[in-house]
Amino acid sequence: MDRIYNGMPATDLGTEGWSKPWSGGNGGSCVEALLLGDGRIALRQSTDPGGPALIYTRHEMESFINGAKAGAADFLLAGSGAACE
Repeated sequence: MDRIYNGMPATDLGTEGWSKPWSGGNGGSCVEALLLGDGRIALRQSTDPGGPALIYTRHEMESFINGAKAGAADFLLAGSGAACE
């Protein structure tokens, strides 16, 4: 792989190693994650595995997860009634 970039087709990252750490009872429609060789994390929508991959640094992902644990992202689900667990 020459260049890994935000928004690239997730299929360009291969099919092996993707996991659904947040999947729940929603029919499998969740986020899949892939740890890249350089320590960054790729995310893709499980229902569109060939769609774009969002690429985050370890620090960005750590900040997001810590913020979500602290409730900083609760507004994203307010009134939606749906969540991945």
